Amino acid sequence: MINKPSKLINTLEVFGTKCNFEVLGFDQPSEHVPEIDTTYRFDPETTNAILAGFANNRRVLVQGYHGTGKSTHIEQVAARLNWPCVRVNLDSHISRIDLIGKDAIVLNEGKQVTEFQDGILPWAYSNPVALVFDEYDAGRPDVMFVIQRILETEGKLTLLDQSRVIKPNKYFRLFATANTVGLGDTSGLYHGTQQINQGQMDRWNIVTILNYLSNTEEEKIIANKIKKMNNKTGKEIIKSMVATADLSRAGFMNGDISTVMSPRTVLTWAENYLMFNDAEYAFKLSFLNRCDELERPIIQEYFQRSFGIDISDAKVANVKE
Repeated sequence: MINKPSKLINTLEVFGTKCNFEVLGFDQPSEHVPEIDTTYRFDPETTNAILAGFANNRRVLVQGYHGTGKSTHIEQVAARLNWPCVRVNLDSHISRIDLIGKDAIVLNEGKQVTEFQDGILPWAYSNPVALVFDEYDAGRPDVMFVIQRILETEGKLTLLDQSRVIKPNKYFRLFATANTVGLGDTSGLYHGTQQINQGQMDRWNIVTILNYLSNTEEEKIIANKIKKMNNKTGKEIIKSMVATADLSRAGFMNGDISTVMSPRTVLTWAENYLMFNDAEYAFKLSFLNRCDELERPIIQEYFQRSFGIDISDAKVANVKE
């Protein structure tokens, strides 16, 4: 693995935002560097915060609604810095053992022996890796206390089971994404999230908020990703799709519906539209069918308001024409 970032990055040219500090990246990508999405659009404020994390070893927490692209944002910054990046989803199944490691039976010279195998945390902590904890506010208490040990910039990771102390690699970086800011689910939108110990929250040096893109920006992304819809007719359809998604997000934030259309869902809708040439049918397959049955009339109304037609009569022109 590459050991030291040495390539000076022109942040204005690469990310479209100017930093007041020097940003270095690795010369060449390695195994764990994410692939670059050339159509990705960076939010300036969030990008600056993430770059500060990489450049100055700050612990950065990105908070925002579902589907705003929090994790992807970190990954795409890492991709352009050639910085190895690993994501861990802190769902209810992730335990302390998963992070730290456990004893395992291995074959050594033809004999079965018990050997300790490191989890993801000791490995990442010892290497120039950006570790991203997704769904940070859904982590179990035993997991959160393990993470608290490494939130200090120079904090050492003590493995009591092995009487081993691990010093952090100089280029280890820590990020997290969350739907809330550690106060629990005050809105009722994110069941399963927990209140986070404020002593732990204080150890996050930077907390940034990532909101949904503007409709215009999202339309450009969809059109750039799906070339067959990057024409006059296709762009009109994409505009109506994004407008539908925008209404769903407003309804989600207001508590009217419990499922929200992320940009990824809109992209899937557009892809399915190309296959079936039917906006209504593609909408049902991509989003409507996985919504609560009692909420579907509200979501159908979003479709009707955006496309200007009742969903039962929805037929849209073929973009290939």
